[in-house]
Amino acid sequence: MKLSDTQREKLKEEIKAFYITERGEEIGVIEQMQLLDLFEERMAPVIYNRALDDAKGWFTQMMDHMDCDYYALYKNVD
Repeated sequence: MKLSDTQREKLKEEIKAFYITERGEEIGVIEQMQLLDLFEERMAPVIYNRALDDAKGWFTQMMDHMDCDYYALYKNVD
């Protein structure tokens, strides 16, 4: 997963704000970029895979509903 330049700049600012707010520390541009690179390389694939698993679960549930709805359309033929 690759972020756009705009997304990267916004996230670097959020990292900087987090460090100031939560830790009371100033963080430099290089450190911001290193942290962002770390998250992008290591965490993004984990989050992406989790999103795929969630989408598959949702899709499976919808298919189960469709199967029930399909049989609900059957007419009683006695």
